[in-house]
Amino acid sequence: MTDPHWIEAALTAARPQAVGALLRYFRDLDTAEEAFQEACLRALKTWPKNGPPRDPAAWLIFVGRNTGIDAARRRAKQQPLPPEELVSDLEDAETSMAERLDGADYRDDILRLLFICCHPDLPAAQQIALALRIVSGLSVKQIAKAFLVGESAMEQRITRAKGRIQGADVPFETPGAIERSERLAAVAAMVYLIFNEGYSAGPSEAHARAPLCDEAIRLARLLLRLFQTEPEIMGLTALLLLQHARTAARFDENGQIVLLEDQDRSLWNRKMIDEGLALIDKAMRHRRVGPYLVQAAIAALHARAAKPEDTDWAEIDLLYATLERLQPSPVVTLNRAVAVSKVKGPAAALEMIEPLEERLSGYFHFHGLKGGLLMQLGRDEEARVAFDCAIARANTAAEAAHIRMHIDRLMKDATPRSGKRA
Repeated sequence: MTDPHWIEAALTAARPQAVGALLRYFRDLDTAEEAFQEACLRALKTWPKNGPPRDPAAWLIFVGRNTGIDAARRRAKQQPLPPEELVSDLEDAETSMAERLDGADYRDDILRLLFICCHPDLPAAQQIALALRIVSGLSVKQIAKAFLVGESAMEQRITRAKGRIQGADVPFETPGAIERSERLAAVAAMVYLIFNEGYSAGPSEAHARAPLCDEAIRLARLLLRLFQTEPEIMGLTALLLLQHARTAARFDENGQIVLLEDQDRSLWNRKMIDEGLALIDKAMRHRRVGPYLVQAAIAALHARAAKPEDTDWAEIDLLYATLERLQPSPVVTLNRAVAVSKVKGPAAALEMIEPLEERLSGYFHFHGLKGGLLMQLGRDEEARVAFDCAIARANTAAEAAHIRMHIDRLMKDATPRSGKRA
């Protein structure tokens, strides 16, 4: 009996390649999605009995293609096909035939699908939302969370994007070199959002959503093969590798968040780190700096520090200042404030983030950082209020538990302190 969890993971991992191949075949987004869903239903019925195929993606492509053709025939003839038992021996014929499919035929389907979703006729937000839905199979709720909008608004955005793709008679072929370059920024942003969706998962969700991080890294590597001299794609790939390298150390055995400075660095994946650092060194030689490369350089400073106290926070502060110029954002400033607190103290960091409160009032990390800075300054009552706000905005149980730990510490150490700095 095949493990149901394995089947779920295999279907999730195979989705981009399978949908991309089915889209190439049917030239219609809705038909490709429906064919993939039918293939998944067949897999759920067949794999537990007969075992998993050698190549799940090829199996799903083959079955999805056949079910899509059958559906088209039924619509054309306006009459149902004969019962399955009359046209099939009910053996798992799909597996043996799928084994003969050449994987090389489908290796570019994911990128083709990405570039179609990121067509320049679509607004950038619709491009990324559509790609997250079609390529990665994220739910509307997950995508809405990534964009900080309501589910109904995101559903309408995706529907409009699909309608425009269908109505624009978009060619379902891989764009040429010039078109690929024009769409690269949107595709890179989409890959980054896929990674963050997996990376932001709490420990209870990590098993189900971890493949998103692996898929994002794989897509980034594919982009790097197409754009071998583009430093921003090197930076993007390096950033994902360096972030993902810390996965094993981010939560303790009880599922509690472990802050970066408290992580067991022996658990970090050195192979990923070395690959990421090599990409950064290569990208820097091009002397063209972009937001992904700057973020990767920040992650590299953490990765290169053997101990937390070895971290070059002054350089991190300078890099965040560069990122603020390249990509102004209150979240970037919030992250820079962490480095400022290490270099200039919590008072300077608190002064930096106070103007951000209105724009980040619904952001968990703003209130968590504010509470931590206030606690370092000995302003315990204000810190408790900030932590309460953070708990109300926590995205995962682990985030809420982490803040409750700070509140418990405040209650335990509830002694009058006057402006004492930690």
